[in-house]
Amino acid sequence: MTHEQAERFADQWAGWWNAGEVEKVLACFGDDTVFTSPTAADVVGTATLRGKDALRAYWTTALKRIGAVHFTVDHVLWDPVRNELAIIYTARMAGRVRRVSENLRFDDHDMIVAAEVFHGVAGAA
Repeated sequence: MTHEQAERFADQWAGWWNAGEVEKVLACFGDDTVFTSPTAADVVGTATLRGKDALRAYWTTALKRIGAVHFTVDHVLWDPVRNELAIIYTARMAGRVRRVSENLRFDDHDMIVAAEVFHGVAGAA
């Protein structure tokens, strides 16, 4: 992946989230992916999820709780040595706004095999 491809991926990824197309986002993840997020602990009781089915269950439950989301990509950081993409964005969810970094590690087939989410404190929109 080039930096330009990483930027295109991030824009497409945000578009899928904004349209509520969870299955399109999930299609980018490998079946054995490992996903870590502090929000997952609040939603499903564990911060680290293993496998695409666990990730689907988490996202589906979270979206039912908060409704629509809107992600605006600020910028991306691409590390070609680690095959890692950091998408830095603003998330608007349930009347709250927070800055987020979603760090995605890809395999040699451009599938996401690991992801970790970092976010700031939510403020009012």
